[in-house]
Amino acid sequence: MRSSLLCLLAGLLLAASSGAAESENLAERNLRRIVDRQKELFAEAAKQGDKLDEANFKQQVQQITHDFELLLRNNPDYAAGYAAYGYLLCKIDMRKEAMAMLLKANQLDSDIALVKNQLGNLLAEEGKAVQAAPYFIAAIQLEPKEPLYHYQLGTLLVEGRDSFLKTGEWNRAKLDAAMHHAFQRAAELAPDRFEFAYRYAESFYDLEKPDWDAALKAWSDLEDKATTTIERQTMRLHAANICLKMGKPAHARALLATVDEPKLQGQKERLLPQLAEAEKK
Repeated sequence: MRSSLLCLLAGLLLAASSGAAESENLAERNLRRIVDRQKELFAEAAKQGDKLDEANFKQQVQQITHDFELLLRNNPDYAAGYAAYGYLLCKIDMRKEAMAMLLKANQLDSDIALVKNQLGNLLAEEGKAVQAAPYFIAAIQLEPKEPLYHYQLGTLLVEGRDSFLKTGEWNRAKLDAAMHHAFQRAAELAPDRFEFAYRYAESFYDLEKPDWDAALKAWSDLEDKATTTIERQTMRLHAANICLKMGKPAHARALLATVDEPKLQGQKERLLPQLAEAEKK
């Protein structure tokens, strides 16, 4: 998710400056240079792993923050610059400072979806789910075809369920419908992102009143997309679990019989007692 956001920074934020005056075009070029340098630095750090020279890394990060501060000093109304700087500060865990930069960006330009999404992330990570929701929803309204925003809204609604219910503005049915739709939309918008489709299928378990027929179809569709044996058998375990919930033990047993991957035996064995109980009925 972090890498996806960085790619968006390189494109969406800089695109926000299109059609600007010559002085702003210079700011845009400087921002592109800083963001490209940031991408290279963090990519190299990830590549080095445990062998990373942390002192040198911190020194280079400090230089990038200096470049951001110089950029913003020369361009105090440049929303994209504040947004990009705020994202960097998020990456280096300077959350308070990041929030200030992102709020400034949002004040200067209320139409940058990436800024609203990142503000939502910061609030969500602080356990402020209710406050985060309007930012995620606003991001979706601005960029309705960006699957990441739908995915993150769905995650927020699941993880912050109790907080939303306590407000009295949400009931369980409304919350479930919004969450489920968010994951479904993310999967639809990014059919090549296996993890989005997987989370959509999982979201049936999060529903108070799940449609198990639809859930079974979701796991079956995922099996068709799976590229490895262990992935396909994982989907069958889920399908078997759904069959048990639907009162179809014979179908569940047939599916479980096809699961022979050693790494999945623990999950398989956890379903066997449920199967034995279901077959007694």
